[in-house]
Amino acid sequence: MSFQAYLDTIEDKTGKTPRQLVDEARGRGFDSPSVKAGEIVQWLATDYGLGRGHAMALVHVIKKGPTISSKHVGTDGVHRDESETLWLDGKAARAQPLDGPLGGA
Repeated sequence: MSFQAYLDTIEDKTGKTPRQLVDEARGRGFDSPSVKAGEIVQWLATDYGLGRGHAMALVHVIKKGPTISSKHVGTDGVHRDESETLWLDGKAARAQPLDGPLGGA
């Protein structure tokens, strides 16, 4: 599963965009360097029912921002991502490819 797919699934599970969850985490002080990943994982499990894998994807974004390694960008593997920059504003707001639902191909 790509990193972006994890974030899309988080949106499906919580009803909130990744950006909304990051903003909520910041409001709770979870972006502080002193906050451990386990604290954020526990919050996401308790309040949103997220498992560890999905929670850790969000921990990365909360702590390090939306940029990821280029290791899987443009590859053909299951972890393939389209970009080094993750989309945080929700699936509905993300531009569709020209051959997608609106492109007609």
